[in-house]
Amino acid sequence: MEFKTISADPIRRKTACLVVAVVDGRQQPTTTQHVDEASGGLISRLLSEGDASAKVGDTLLVVHPPGLAAERLLLVGCGKTADFGAAAYRKAIAAAVTRLAQTRAGDALLTLARDGVASLDAYTLGRQGAEAAAAASYRFDEHKAKSRAPKPALKRVTLAFETRADANQGARGTDDGRGVAAGVTFARDLANRPPNVCHPTHMAEQARKLANRHRNMSIEVLGETQMKKLGMGALLSVAAGSEQPPRLIVLKYRGAPAGEAPIVLVGKAITFDTGGISLKPPPGMDEMKFDMGGGAAVLGTMAALAELKPRLNVIAIVPACENMPSGKASRPGDIVETMSGHTVEILNTDAEGRLILCDALTYARRFKPEVVIDAATLTGACVIALGHQYTAVFSPNEALAHELLAAGERAGDPAWRLPVNAEYGESLKSNFADFANVGAREGGSSIAAAFLSRFTEGLTWAHLDIAGSAWKSGREKGATGRPVQLLSEFLLARQSRRK
Repeated sequence: MEFKTISADPIRRKTACLVVAVVDGRQQPTTTQHVDEASGGLISRLLSEGDASAKVGDTLLVVHPPGLAAERLLLVGCGKTADFGAAAYRKAIAAAVTRLAQTRAGDALLTLARDGVASLDAYTLGRQGAEAAAAASYRFDEHKAKSRAPKPALKRVTLAFETRADANQGARGTDDGRGVAAGVTFARDLANRPPNVCHPTHMAEQARKLANRHRNMSIEVLGETQMKKLGMGALLSVAAGSEQPPRLIVLKYRGAPAGEAPIVLVGKAITFDTGGISLKPPPGMDEMKFDMGGGAAVLGTMAALAELKPRLNVIAIVPACENMPSGKASRPGDIVETMSGHTVEILNTDAEGRLILCDALTYARRFKPEVVIDAATLTGACVIALGHQYTAVFSPNEALAHELLAAGERAGDPAWRLPVNAEYGESLKSNFADFANVGAREGGSSIAAAFLSRFTEGLTWAHLDIAGSAWKSGREKGATGRPVQLLSEFLLARQSRRK
């Protein structure tokens, strides 16, 4: 989708559809008032007669509106004036694009940014507008008959601003928003593919294609033999039951001098998780193709970086494998030696994510990173604690935790901090190994984070549990691409700090 910004009068602008905001209050936004006057009070009548609603996300389409150069007029509800903030803005943009996708409109002029949102500057209005529009227009139809999945006609979205200066700032925002959206789309496509298509080798191939398209990227993919030489016994124990060979994807983005310490992103990629010998119940097991959401998000963030081109060095490490039951699979009671030298007693083979991550986190040390952040669909306990709204942030580093939370807030990709400390690690005691891979049921997300913390001593590290935020169930089942937006904003902010 193409994004543009203008500061011209939207009433006289020719477009397939003019989109204006309606609010629940005594006075409509300035642009809406002007459109209402030009159309002979059309908007006022529709609101007074109850045909149009100001509820956030509600829409009403009018074809051939009088007095306007536009072929269509779309009213989109933005709620109460006092509550029209960042979240309502994103939701209204998404609702407008969703409704436009049901028409044959090839372009649209959106005026929601023209009247402003008190909490957002022009850059952010442009960026979040582009990201929300791109997310709303996303379709995953790779495996549908082409005749059954007609593509929407909407190709271009123009955001109207009040002044030329705001339009220029908004254009910078839409450019960055388009880059972030490309990363979100990359992640969603990977995670939405079925597990018979998106296996570890496929993920490695997609990462390699990404690297080959960009001169500032390089890639190395480690196979089973190399992992054995490195002593990655934990990762290999998870892969043992599958016929799909594991892969360790190491994708590098270079935007700064070679001597500058990199930021390392580690993403869990279990391309299908049966639970192994500790088999999951059948209902909902199809959703376990999303258990590579962390790896998809990390690679998606790298795809965003390729467009954003920040002056940073960033390395993505993605351990990818399947967790399957077979005669070769790990059993409860097995003890494995990790790359760090620690031994782990496997009490539950369905707690496999932490096993592949611990070896990947140890591998990250060789790059002498400035920061290490892992992202993983790690625990069902996180979904119980936070639902699908928030990504959980765990870090013993106060500054890094707050940096991530602030990035999520700015990006509209919210996160919430949960505790991780040695007390939670007490639950991992084992009579036969250095520690076990699971502990008590209570505080399960913090116990999993405590397990990972044992492999990150001396590192500036954070763990993002995205079990609730990486995908949706039910009618809207599918990958969300989170936390690509959070990570992209974190990296852009890191760049700004170094200027």
